[in-house]
Amino acid sequence: QVQLVESGGGLVQPGGSLRLSCAASGSFFSIYFMYWYRQAPGKQRELVASVTREFSKNYADPVKGRFTISRDNAQNTVYLQMNSLKPEDTAVYSCNAREIGNSYWGQGTQVTVSS
Repeated sequence: QVQLVESGGGLVQPGGSLRLSCAASGSFFSIYFMYWYRQAPGKQRELVASVTREFSKNYADPVKGRFTISRDNAQNTVYLQMNSLKPEDTAVYSCNAREIGNSYWGQGTQVTVSS
């Protein structure tokens, strides 16, 4: 069993930056594939970024070049560094941990980009 707790969301002006954290409890964090998703009001949840056990990373097209996902297995934490934020990045951001047969979600953290 894994519990995930996100933090770092908030209100930021366009062009600003935020760093989200997702802290995991439980064992064997390093075996999980980790994902960041977001869901804006009235829209479907979308995948933002992912990082594998081997630290291979992928990004959705809208965030490429602006967002960076990273993981620290010693701290059982995955991060999402978000730069050059735009109003369309406004959403609830959630992290997801997966390994074969199991998927765990955090409660989400609100990111609002507005002047």
